Amino acid sequence: MPLYAMLSTLTDEGRKTIRNNPGRIQEVNKEIEGMGAKVISQYAALGAFDFISIVEAPDNLTIANVSVQLGSRGTVQLQTIPLIAVEEFARKIGSS
Repeated sequence: MPLYAMLSTLTDEGRKTIRNNPGRIQEVNKEIEGMGAKVISQYAALGAFDFISIVEAPDNLTIANVSVQLGSRGTVQLQTIPLIAVEEFARKIGSS
């Protein structure tokens, strides 16, 4: 199944939510599963992004829906990047 890096930056409202309810992170991960995707791994980050999540989804439309649904809440800004496994990439460029 395709993998995506979901880069998240919390808004002021999002930071308040996480501070008051850190368990909200896991609740959102379960909501993502309900939308047809799955968080494979997740990291809090320093710098331009607050969280980096590796998400598995069946296709671009599913992950686009996840991004729109989460972003529409006003608590997070998302940037989602499709990922290609290095082994798969090397096989493809080696066969050209």
